[in-house]
Amino acid sequence: MPALPTLPDGPGLIFVFSGPSGSGKTTLCAALLANVPRAKRLVTCTSRAPRPGEKDGVDYRFLDPPQFEAALAAGEFFEHALVHGNHYGSRRRDVIMLLDQRQDVVFNVDVQGAATIRKTAAGEPMLAGRLVTIFVIPPPVDELRKRLQGRSHDHPEEIEKRLKAAAEEITHWNEFDYVLPSSSREADLERLLTIYHAERLRVRHGSKPPAGWEYKPA
Repeated sequence: MPALPTLPDGPGLIFVFSGPSGSGKTTLCAALLANVPRAKRLVTCTSRAPRPGEKDGVDYRFLDPPQFEAALAAGEFFEHALVHGNHYGSRRRDVIMLLDQRQDVVFNVDVQGAATIRKTAAGEPMLAGRLVTIFVIPPPVDELRKRLQGRSHDHPEEIEKRLKAAAEEITHWNEFDYVLPSSSREADLERLLTIYHAERLRVRHGSKPPAGWEYKPA
């Protein structure tokens, strides 16, 4: 993969990745974070228990259900959703902190979370024009089933539940700025970086001409 070109400086953007379980959106988020220094993953909160190997503050901020509900009632979340019986959410103060540092915030959420982020961003002047939403289309259902079966923590009943949910989630593809059909990791990364380059160059994001182009009489 060629090196990133020099891109104009500008305000931090919010990149929202969504797609069915097993679509590859988590891999794409990791690829963006690995290839774009100013991109930062937002550590979201959840009310579910940690899975083996997960660390608090790294994978998620793990809150027990009463803690999560108290934070929700206090209006602390930028977005939140109930997914498969568990609460997930992103704290507003964490989002604002990264944007204030001119970092690009990376979200990995389901379609409910993406819809909430769009609604919130539309109502806050600071976030207007900073949102970029990407829907990752998974491979055909048989291949997706194989992917999910390769996860040691997913039971057969859970896999079928997720496949059924995927069929409904895919119907929301046209609500996003971009659709990225998942294939190989290399192809997915190339498409993603093309999207990133285009968005950093958008005038609506505050892109400016390179320094040195102010006219001065000879």
